[in-house]
Amino acid sequence: MNPAIAKTLSLILLIGVGFCLRRALPRPEHHQALKVLILNLALPAIIFVALMNSQMERALLWLPLGAIAFNFGLLALTWLVLPQLYGIRRESSEMRTLMLLIPSLAPGLSCFPFLLTYLGKEMLAHASIADLGNKVYVLIFCYLLAMQWHFRRVPGEAVGGWGRLRVVVGSLVREPVNMAIFMAMVLLVAGIHFQQLPAFAGDTITMLSAMMTPLVLLFIGLTVQFSWSQFRVIISLLLFRAAIALLFSTVCLSLIPELNSAMRMLVVVFPQSAVSFWPLAHISTISAMERRSGTSFGGVKTFNAQLALNVLAVSLPFSAGISLTVFSTGDLFTRVPVLFLTAGLLLVMAVAPVLVYRALKAREVLIS
Repeated sequence: MNPAIAKTLSLILLIGVGFCLRRALPRPEHHQALKVLILNLALPAIIFVALMNSQMERALLWLPLGAIAFNFGLLALTWLVLPQLYGIRRESSEMRTLMLLIPSLAPGLSCFPFLLTYLGKEMLAHASIADLGNKVYVLIFCYLLAMQWHFRRVPGEAVGGWGRLRVVVGSLVREPVNMAIFMAMVLLVAGIHFQQLPAFAGDTITMLSAMMTPLVLLFIGLTVQFSWSQFRVIISLLLFRAAIALLFSTVCLSLIPELNSAMRMLVVVFPQSAVSFWPLAHISTISAMERRSGTSFGGVKTFNAQLALNVLAVSLPFSAGISLTVFSTGDLFTRVPVLFLTAGLLLVMAVAPVLVYRALKAREVLIS
């Protein structure tokens, strides 16, 4: 079996194992314990390892800059499209959740295995450099955005001015993920990379980081809950996201036509990565703050954590399917006209059913 396909099937199987464990771990405190392990141990460890192993080259600076430009561009499009096309209210928890998730990327789970199998270690290293821009977006900007949305819902007299700033800074300092980033940056500035750490420290951190993928997938399988209407919207959103990613790749390849075939493939596949787990980590942090302070007004929280889990669960196999399609067709999807036409097809697949559904609902209302 193709190693990349085997890797994808193993990831999906882990979600299935988590689903089968529901009877053994049915209580919310079981799920909370698993979440604590992810947020406080596995996630900080994998971020620390990734940052400590990064080697930035000036000639490749356009890769992380392009990744973060994609993040912000997709965030703006999400803000515009969700209310207009999908009818999602701007100030709803669903809107905030999708805006945090849709522009994010998780190449480690959904892109890196395919790049390593089909293009080799050099392209994997280039993808890791591109992921630095995405990490800045999902770890720092998304966290600040989530906190801003939370505090906007807090009455001004409860937390305002310097008090709000103090809470945000305090939360940033206390978060294990941010502590890992800070420690990695300090060591890198001092000229210390991961290989130069004492063997016992490096081995411990590596073992903790290895827990990340299985724990996240088991957690998704344990907690995911689908309704058909929500599943339909998620698939439509992912099709729309994939189409915009292809258009972004089309622009990049048009602006830099001298890229070799492997780099062109990287530019196409990297933006097709699944949505990231890290926005869910921020959502969990905000939800915990709301439980402690009682600021989920009228029972309505800032974010919809269940929706976030469902998007994550669908996004992983969806992204893997696109990556396999691209790699299995040779260099077909490195051609600008093919990318443009495919993006148009995906847009039609995403938008047409939504428009038809809304037209039918409007007709029902008129008839009644």
